[in-house]
Amino acid sequence: MPQKADLHIHTICSDGHLSPEEVIKLAEMKNLGAVSITDHDTFEGYKIAKPFADEAGIELIPGVEVTTLFNGKEAHILAYYFETETNYFGDFLKSQKSSRQTRIKGIVKTLNSKRIDISYDEVWAEADGGNLGRPHIAKILIEKGYVSNFNEAFQLYLSNEKLGDIKNSYPDSEKAIQMIKNVGGAAILAHPGKLYSEQEIEEFIELGVDGLECIHPSHNYRKQAFYSKLCDQRSLLKTGGSDYHGGIEAGHSNVGIVAIAKKNVESMKRMTDQRKQTILVKE
Repeated sequence: MPQKADLHIHTICSDGHLSPEEVIKLAEMKNLGAVSITDHDTFEGYKIAKPFADEAGIELIPGVEVTTLFNGKEAHILAYYFETETNYFGDFLKSQKSSRQTRIKGIVKTLNSKRIDISYDEVWAEADGGNLGRPHIAKILIEKGYVSNFNEAFQLYLSNEKLGDIKNSYPDSEKAIQMIKNVGGAAILAHPGKLYSEQEIEEFIELGVDGLECIHPSHNYRKQAFYSKLCDQRSLLKTGGSDYHGGIEAGHSNVGIVAIAKKNVESMKRMTDQRKQTILVKE
């Protein structure tokens, strides 16, 4: 029985290159026991992939990468094993989609002010129905010859430092963490070594995250060991995944290349099952 799990995968439902069905086929080829499609602020990928995962005998864990604000900057919280039928969470994700659209319009306006010929309609078409994100803009910049690759697009135009103060209405991290817990899910800080200082990670723990994404392409062995030890010390869940997008962007690896032992998935499921029972008792 496969004992590895990749808990961080993106599809065309947000800023990935492959369909949910293609991701499941790839996971089957990699002999993974469990995967989670964690598209940005949308749950559509899970719904599409579920019958294919069932047919392949792969456990498909409900997942979303939720965009939040932490001390004024963007932060990502991975949500797992939440109740999939609740209107509360569905309404929240609809508001996230609207927030993304507003932010992309602001980014397009900023780029236009720098004499970059790009329109919101072009970004919408590039996303092809998926949730909008900066990678969609990066693709257009490459196609139009403004940059040669994704790294250059972000370095020259799309990093937070280059974009400046563009209005967004994402929820603060604490609110999002509590919302995830309220629907029986586990709230995990995504790729902590990529964006945060040790002090900021401590702040996230104080805000109530259930665990850390210890294994990620941006984490070297030293960081992996540090986050794993921290989780042991603070009784936190450990997760990990490839952050697969399907392209060749730096920092992203193939499905299953970066994975975590399935026993960690089982620990998370036990915790969320208990949380759901507590919610039912309160109701």
